[in-house]
Amino acid sequence: MDLKLTGKYALVCGSTQGIGKATAMVLAAEGAKVTLVARDRSKLQQVISELPNSGDHDCIVGDFLDPRDLQEKVLKYIDKYHGFHILINNTGGPRSGDVLTATLEEFEKAFTQHLKCNHVLAQSTVPFMKSEGFGRIVNVISTSVKEPIPGLGVSNTIRGAVGNWSKTLATELGAYGITVNNVLPGFTDTERLNEIIKIKANQSGTSIEAMAEIMKNYAPAKRFAKPEETANVITFLASEAASYVNGINVPVDGGRTKSL
Repeated sequence: MDLKLTGKYALVCGSTQGIGKATAMVLAAEGAKVTLVARDRSKLQQVISELPNSGDHDCIVGDFLDPRDLQEKVLKYIDKYHGFHILINNTGGPRSGDVLTATLEEFEKAFTQHLKCNHVLAQSTVPFMKSEGFGRIVNVISTSVKEPIPGLGVSNTIRGAVGNWSKTLATELGAYGITVNNVLPGFTDTERLNEIIKIKANQSGTSIEAMAEIMKNYAPAKRFAKPEETANVITFLASEAASYVNGINVPVDGGRTKSL
């Protein structure tokens, strides 16, 4: 299948590791010209060097804790170079913990990193998408949009907010050839998952290896996802092949969530 991504410009957030990096790799392999966004310039440049056709790609150094500065940098980039057909909203999740013990600061930080930044990036990129009659916004969230995950109180709360923001945006933009969808990763082999495994192992007095096996068995697939498996779904949703898919949540969790 030709995803018709050659020549498309993609803005991929949180792209120096994990699912974000894997998504940048797959998009680039499909012919898209990728602009990475993250805080660490050296890591960004390293990822660019690993991308297929590395000379076609670029980066923006930005902090998801400062949405106004991030928006300013993205708008300056668009004004100087080009707009984006594709926006991949992706950033690291809030720390583990029960919701009742979470501080206001934790909620505010998570709201800023996820909802505020997603919002300003959409505001920045949608005008170009409208002018092209084509746009794809894919938000990488979590299966907690469907079923809260024990021990991830702040994350569960914020992911739900992002899911509803996304659905609202999908209804507003559909007439312009722009789709907005959410990918909900399950347990994926990333640094974030390793941190969660360590915390759960410490809390239960179990070894890290034993806890990893327990968590693998939560899914019928009996294993963790590879970042590339999630990236493949994101890339499909970012393509012309998914032109009539809009406003949905797509779990990539090996069948772990019990809901339809």
